[in-house]
Amino acid sequence: MGQKIFLTAEWKKLVMANYIVDPAILKKYVPGKTELDYFNNNCYVSLVGFMFQQVKVKGFRIPFHVNFPEVNLRFYVRYKDGLQWKRGVVFISEIVPKPFITILANTLYKEHYTTLPMQYKWDAIEDYFLIRYSWKKNKQWNKLEVKADRTPLLLQEGSFEEFITEHFWGYSDGGNDRTFEYRVAHPRWDIYNVKEFVVNCDFASLYGQSFTFLSEQKPVSVFLAEGSPIEVFTRKVL
Repeated sequence: MGQKIFLTAEWKKLVMANYIVDPAILKKYVPGKTELDYFNNNCYVSLVGFMFQQVKVKGFRIPFHVNFPEVNLRFYVRYKDGLQWKRGVVFISEIVPKPFITILANTLYKEHYTTLPMQYKWDAIEDYFLIRYSWKKNKQWNKLEVKADRTPLLLQEGSFEEFITEHFWGYSDGGNDRTFEYRVAHPRWDIYNVKEFVVNCDFASLYGQSFTFLSEQKPVSVFLAEGSPIEVFTRKVL
């Protein structure tokens, strides 16, 4: 029997700032039975901001938890399932403004959600989008902002953008030598070329001292993905 759908939603206007990172920094976060996934021999973490829209849990809307922004820091792994390699993501931390989402994800999926004050801004100005996601920690506002062309581009086969956006599995450490796996289904996303970007993030405060260096490091790639409806399936134990 196939996995059942746990959550449906739309992920829209995903700002993705991508950094090369020393694999040794991520070693302690890699769930059992998975290994780091590389693109052109480099290991990456991504700071991602987007809108969660039309959220339903098991087919039901939760009042006041239908539309909200999220910001997460994630990296990329793969898992050998028989002869198939499954490419997935692991979240260092995920920030949302809704406490019920935090409780649900941390309890059922052993993720690392935090509830913080958040704001977002979407503007279509002449020939560009202005997309901004902001979150507040220790009385300080952080932000992830882009100005991007409004002409969508098709995702290219074998591209870096395809590597970042097309990891369709989530993995987390379930404790007691268990690893949780869940599938995330969505179509290929169009992307937008980013003209300008701002990353103002206190990585140490939000994600730990191991990530302090990211505050001083320029991302090697920043792009905007359109997003789409998504389905998150129930977890299983590997």
